[in-house]
Amino acid sequence: MTDLNQSAAAMAAALASGETTSVALTERHLARIADVDGDLNAFLHVDAEGALAQAEASDARRATGRVASPLDGVPIAVKDVLATQGLPTTCGSRILEGWIPPYDATVVAKLRAGGLPILGKTNMDEFAMGSSTEHSAYGPTHNPWDLSRIPGGSGGGSAAAVSSFEAPLAIGTDTGGSIRQPAAVTGSVGVKPTYGGVSRYGLVAMANSLDQVGPVTRTVADAALLHELIGGHDPLDSTSVAEPAGGLVDAARRGAAADLTGLRIGVIRELGGEGYQQGVLARFSEAVDLLVGAGASVVEVSCPSFVHALATYYLIMPCEASSNLAKFDAMRYGIRVEPAAIESPSAEDVMRATRDAGFGDEVKRRIILGTYALSSGYYDAYYGQAQKVRTLISRDFDAAFAQADVLVSPTAPTTAFKLGEKLDDPLAMYLNDLATIPANLAGVAGMSLPSGLADEDGLPAGFQILAPALADDRLYYVGAALEALLERQWGGPLLGQAPPLAEKGAQARPSVDEPSRWLRSPEGASRNQAGTR
Repeated sequence: MTDLNQSAAAMAAALASGETTSVALTERHLARIADVDGDLNAFLHVDAEGALAQAEASDARRATGRVASPLDGVPIAVKDVLATQGLPTTCGSRILEGWIPPYDATVVAKLRAGGLPILGKTNMDEFAMGSSTEHSAYGPTHNPWDLSRIPGGSGGGSAAAVSSFEAPLAIGTDTGGSIRQPAAVTGSVGVKPTYGGVSRYGLVAMANSLDQVGPVTRTVADAALLHELIGGHDPLDSTSVAEPAGGLVDAARRGAAADLTGLRIGVIRELGGEGYQQGVLARFSEAVDLLVGAGASVVEVSCPSFVHALATYYLIMPCEASSNLAKFDAMRYGIRVEPAAIESPSAEDVMRATRDAGFGDEVKRRIILGTYALSSGYYDAYYGQAQKVRTLISRDFDAAFAQADVLVSPTAPTTAFKLGEKLDDPLAMYLNDLATIPANLAGVAGMSLPSGLADEDGLPAGFQILAPALADDRLYYVGAALEALLERQWGGPLLGQAPPLAEKGAQARPSVDEPSRWLRSPEGASRNQAGTR
């Protein structure tokens, strides 16, 4: 029987050899979801019937010697911001409660064409606005490593589903770090492809110039397989680049040999130091040392405009979001709320009442901020200036990539914080995206993979790799090398055998030198945590 702790690539191999079937694999993941998701809340909707039907179709194809893709038959979860025909798509918001799209997003269509059974839709911050998945209208998702902590955001549902072994693969979206930051705090792998490298058609947009769809997995090789499947040009998306998503799997295979001779790595001076947790910095430094030991050379690079990235992002993103969310007017789709105190309400009255009831506080905050920045008399002072700084950030990337093949930094300043700890302090919440935002502003490619457990709390830390636009293969080459080096040191993957599912309400994980009493495998066996220091 195939273990749930195997990689997606290993599951695909087991399917090809006849060791298991897609139906059996899908049933086991559905059982896992039923067992643990009551504590996690990673899924907003589980489509057991649809997933099993797709699994049966996959098994039928294999019986005739046909395979739709290398991942045919391997189940997947999809963030609830991508349109899925016949399934609810709520974006974590009450205003879209019950909406069922009449079409598939291009990425979802590619998953179906590739034969991947879709287990369901994962939880997220409302309209992808948040860094903790606490802004979901349907309740927060919990971090499997410690259920009293956040799983990151906005795509915490996808990251938690993968790291808890509810799904071997997931789809996320990244506007300012919403794939990479959840990956960092859950010990998973998350990739933000080059802007335009994966179709955004059918993605409910927050900020069109920043949003990007990408893979969430447990290994770099799995991310490469999924990225190649969903990537490539799409004529339905005007921002789609006319480049195939090829060479990624090959790059990961080459990188796994862990020979980085001749590679130049740039450590970004501005993404580290003050404000970063010491345990996160320690794991980052150790990972850089491993890369040097594998033959890479390291140079410190300065990107001075990065210090303005957070302010720039939180002007550009709300401006685009306020425009995108204007379509939720109670007239075409979504909920409709009639104001109780008005006998014959106008369209404006209904719109006001619906938006008041349907949008959460964080969404309202960003709509107001964006509308203000775009208003007459303020456009040039705020939005126009932010776009100029965005250009400077892109130039900083160009200068840095002239000195290095890839750039590296910690993915997030800290490990996962407590649920509720920053909910009433928006600025403190926004600071979690310090290291990830620049990549979205410039459109370059980025990856986060686990670098180990922080000394202070025994929670995962993330290592971020950035590559030039359309050089996504470098992410997989370097990422696979670092993953191989770290696993040699750990004696196996950080998430290799035991899904970190802690007791709800636990105050903290045990000392990093003490075996966890809370971890339990999909088979129910306790073990020590991988990567313990």
